[in-house]
Amino acid sequence: MAFGLKKKDIKEWKTKIDQGELAFLTHFWLDDRFPGYKTVTKVGCSDMNRLIEWGKKYQLRPEWIHRRKDGYSHFDLIGEHQAKILEAEGLEDHIWEGKKS
Repeated sequence: MAFGLKKKDIKEWKTKIDQGELAFLTHFWLDDRFPGYKTVTKVGCSDMNRLIEWGKKYQLRPEWIHRRKDGYSHFDLIGEHQAKILEAEGLEDHIWEGKKS
């Protein structure tokens, strides 16, 4: 379940994706499959080859891409991997305290 998203943030994320950029969107999120984790970062791009190549830098497999018919395909990042990738990308502002209880 996603919550705490602002329409403005979603619109900016989609605009960047539409322009072929890598786009990052972090929000609060709860999923029984991943107990204890409270955030997810969605990393999307309309250029699937670019998204796949970016993911390879972080050992993310192409089959892990959430492929969406609406064009907003993305990787979902959670936990330690999420924090390490965001730090490497210079996106410390996306790392929220308390992401894991």
